[in-house]
Amino acid sequence: MNVKKPIASCTRLLAGVLVLGLCAPNVWAKGPDSLHAAIESGSHLFTTDTFGGRGMTCQSCHSGGGKISGQLANGGKIPSLSNAAAIFPRYSPRAGKVITLEDQIRGCIAGGLGGKPPAYGSQKLNDLVSYLTFLSNGKPIDMGGKPK
Repeated sequence: MNVKKPIASCTRLLAGVLVLGLCAPNVWAKGPDSLHAAIESGSHLFTTDTFGGRGMTCQSCHSGGGKISGQLANGGKIPSLSNAAAIFPRYSPRAGKVITLEDQIRGCIAGGLGGKPPAYGSQKLNDLVSYLTFLSNGKPIDMGGKPK
């Protein structure tokens, strides 16, 4: 078996990837700016949008932009959302099925806020997911885990 052939192929592949990365900086440069904008928009929606509901925002229940635990009017605890994106998908006993982060967000907006949830695939929902994923950045993936 000739070891030089696989090494030469890997070297060519690596060189091609590097050339693509260096020759197409405008494609890569758009990503972080667009992502940053989505996170900012999601944060803004989280703290200000009532989604046509009862005058509450996501932050009404999820304190500190979702970064700290909250409390319901009846004294019940609401966990922070600091690991929300890291624990979905997860089984929901209330729904009787596995749900995604998008499902959870839409359920909170409809039930908790009494609002009209953003449609699946909409910019608003994508921005909220981007913001919650940003809060979970660096947290270990724990599908089905508990909110912290």
